Amino acid sequence: MDPIVITLVLLAFAIVMFVTEKLPLAVTSMIVCIALVVTKVLEVGDAFAGFINSNVILFVAMFIVGGALFETGMANKIGGIVTKFAKTERQLIITIMVVTGLMSGVLSNTGTAAVLIPVVIGIAAKSGFSRSRLLMPLVFAAALGGNLSLIGAPGNLIGQSAIQEMGLSFGFFEYAKVGLPMLICGIIYFAVIGYKFLPGKVQADESTFDEEIDYSNVPKWKQTVSLIVLVLTILAMIFEEAIGINLAISGCIGALVLIVTRVISEKQAYKAIDMQTIFLFGGTLSLAKALDTTGAGAKIADTVIGALGQDASPFVLLVAVFLLACVMTNFMSNTATTALLVPISISIAAGMGADPRAVVMATVIGGSCAYATPIGMPANTMVMSAGGYRFNDYVKAGLPLIIVSTIVSLILLPMFFPFYP
Repeated sequence: MDPIVITLVLLAFAIVMFVTEKLPLAVTSMIVCIALVVTKVLEVGDAFAGFINSNVILFVAMFIVGGALFETGMANKIGGIVTKFAKTERQLIITIMVVTGLMSGVLSNTGTAAVLIPVVIGIAAKSGFSRSRLLMPLVFAAALGGNLSLIGAPGNLIGQSAIQEMGLSFGFFEYAKVGLPMLICGIIYFAVIGYKFLPGKVQADESTFDEEIDYSNVPKWKQTVSLIVLVLTILAMIFEEAIGINLAISGCIGALVLIVTRVISEKQAYKAIDMQTIFLFGGTLSLAKALDTTGAGAKIADTVIGALGQDASPFVLLVAVFLLACVMTNFMSNTATTALLVPISISIAAGMGADPRAVVMATVIGGSCAYATPIGMPANTMVMSAGGYRFNDYVKAGLPLIIVSTIVSLILLPMFFPFYP
């Protein structure tokens, strides 16, 4: 069978499986990876090259560095201290979104949500405010904050990895050119209008998040060291070019310091690593490779360009790419959406002579707008039972936020990342 046909069939399979989640995302990714080897579309070395990608090493290292902040209770302490300053429900929503957004910019956005959910549930219980009014802004802020830095969300590194193959790259805070205004506008939106769309007081199920974890037996020095190592690691990444140390190496140094000093144990370090993300990332890079080498990506790009018309304006192309990512991300994993669309977007850019950085940025930002369903990102699913939410609750509160994010993005993307610079 023609390699292009095989690749397109496997792409269709991946899309269906990612949307329906009949199989775990990582399993789907590995099936595609193995199938590309078995059908001789890719050589073994090419198919598994994604697993030795420097960004995978960076993923692993930052899972450990971020995990130390969670395991020692430092993240819990930061969240608890800041939220004490809020007196009214609206102030609490704003404070929670600010804290969550900033933390998820330099930590895993899913991990940030996971550690702050029990904090917010505890605050709701003590203050008398409904947890259903507080948990949804928390997970939305985690998604928004993921666009503040290169390590804020897996999709950011997927985009980085793709353009590195072309000798290009994004700076550590380059996503924040669009991501920070999105976060600010998202917070303002909820402060002024959005809180009205949040569900009222509903009966929530008992969940694991109702159990408060006791960190009193964790030595203070471990909490302090975990924070210092995180800050120093991030500074090393920001000044990567000045110090001449690769991002992945800086992350590894930070992770090793935490383990050697016994801030976290080897077992806790392994536990902090999200293997689903690793397998999903590595496996889908093989699909990206196949789309490129077989010409299947170019074929899809030609179809998209044909539908838009050869004389389509850059803004029309931007809207098409952004909205495609935005729609898909709400019905499948946001990471999977980005992994699938980035190689296709690069092919579209090549077909139209557009700047690949601009197209990838639009894809990654669009893929982060997973607010309107409980399945768009893990954090949304986490709070569903804890907040007593129904599917329509996400639609009512999340859809207007998508509109706000889309407006902000479509204004800023052409300014900072023009398709034809």
